[in-house]
Amino acid sequence: MSVPKTLEIPEGVEVLRAETSRAEHAVHRARAAGQRRGSILLVPGWTGSKEDFTPVLPLLAELGFDVVTFDQRGQYESPGDALDDYSLDALAADALAVADELLEDERFHLLGHSFGGLVAQTLTIAHPERVRTLTLLCSGPGALGDSPTRPLKRIAAAIGKVPLLDIHQLREQGIKRPAQITAFLGKRFSANAPASLKAMTQHLLDAPDRVDEVAATGVPVWVARGETDDAWPHDAQAEMAERLGTRIVILPSAAHSPAVEAPDEFVDDWRDFLLSH
Repeated sequence: MSVPKTLEIPEGVEVLRAETSRAEHAVHRARAAGQRRGSILLVPGWTGSKEDFTPVLPLLAELGFDVVTFDQRGQYESPGDALDDYSLDALAADALAVADELLEDERFHLLGHSFGGLVAQTLTIAHPERVRTLTLLCSGPGALGDSPTRPLKRIAAAIGKVPLLDIHQLREQGIKRPAQITAFLGKRFSANAPASLKAMTQHLLDAPDRVDEVAATGVPVWVARGETDDAWPHDAQAEMAERLGTRIVILPSAAHSPAVEAPDEFVDDWRDFLLSH
């Protein structure tokens, strides 16, 4: 779960709703400043939202990129119904529809954070001709799996039976945060469509490893994590990067959510990769 440091919307960031060919999404967008260099689509992770990227939007716009991030189907402020399709293929198709609606370029840079990396991999495999580059941030080759510190099986079983706010409060037990951030996290978690959250949780338990298929597309890949990232094992992320023909970049000031924990450091490290493609 990404935890924003502030809920302020930076100057130059638009808050809007977008109706695509597939669904309605809540969106944050920033337009390129100065010489325009291309487009970027940012896909958030499990229990996350567009707010996980808000601090980096103006930084990327300053580099010359139009940038869009969105709540996935059933996440936070994007609606989702119980009978909707929440497969990775469907979520990837949703992401592509957002790009079609809001980005000017046919080909775009694609970043997936955490669970969003699984969606981004799926989109890249399905439509490599649309993806200029792929970035996997604090993500992994497939399922994250269950653990004592992240009991995904118990969470998946509880969704639909226990109020989401109760699940969230159990996860947050004993953690001290600023009151505004605490309220936001509770609101965001409980606003998820239960079917969406349950499906995403299940994907983290059983998503297949498709890294070799991603590598076969030939799309340039950048892989990074925070130094103290606590999700996928560090060696698994490093091996994934190697299989993708690159090396993992370590962000010293970040943990699992570099875009909110160390936005300047993250964009500084990502900059050369983006500008070289």
